[in-house]
Amino acid sequence: MKKVLTIAGSDSSGGAGIQADIKTFSAHGVFGMSVITAVTAQNTQGVFAVQDITKEVIQKQIQAIFEDIEVDAVKIGMVSQIDSIKIIAEELSKYHAEKIVLDPVMISKSGYNLLQPEAKLALIEKLLPIATVITPNIHEAQAITNIEIKNVDDMKKAAHLLYDMGPQNVLVKGGHLESDAVDVLFDGKEIKYFRSKRINTPNTHGTGCTLSSAIASNLALGFAMAESVKRAKDYITMAIEHSLSIGKGVGPTNHFYQLYKKAGVLGE
Repeated sequence: MKKVLTIAGSDSSGGAGIQADIKTFSAHGVFGMSVITAVTAQNTQGVFAVQDITKEVIQKQIQAIFEDIEVDAVKIGMVSQIDSIKIIAEELSKYHAEKIVLDPVMISKSGYNLLQPEAKLALIEKLLPIATVITPNIHEAQAITNIEIKNVDDMKKAAHLLYDMGPQNVLVKGGHLESDAVDVLFDGKEIKYFRSKRINTPNTHGTGCTLSSAIASNLALGFAMAESVKRAKDYITMAIEHSLSIGKGVGPTNHFYQLYKKAGVLGE
């Protein structure tokens, strides 16, 4: 069985972060492991508090995994402090980690800053260069490149700028565009487009975490980058289409829809 590591924050409501990552890994038939970078108090209505884990404990978690278990892919999500970013980059480089998917989580859907503003430069300098692929949404791509993104052409421009910062591949997600959801993948040579229908649902909590984890899962399973993105896009579209109306706000996607369907419990 392939083994995939997520380095991210915990979501107490289970829809995003570490919890969404582990569910996504399981849905893809890979074994999930975690390094927790922060504990958040959040639900479908927002993020209410964040307790960052010390860099020493983050380091020990990474070491405990790599010293014992072979890691086939890594997903990096919420990392909010400069020291945390630096130690993650150092440890992953030390262990020659491969197939690293970086989801540059910066701001929650409710507007909570999940990445400290002063840590943005550290993210760019330390994590982007070691990433196999980065998966920013439009707001994150704007924050990193300092350009305004209004359409697909702007997304392509941002992808080129992000690629120049060091990652092997860039996937700019277009879910925040008003038209159909179009994602742009750039590998330094070629632009590829991944289109899907826009699904009319408010329940999209954890979509970014889920997509990046699905990409990591597919890379671990041996699929090429473009195929991994396509499969991940199909998976998240299914999960959104059958999303769950849980809580009073933005509900989560349905990570285990296919499993629930086979079990005769659709979870809708």
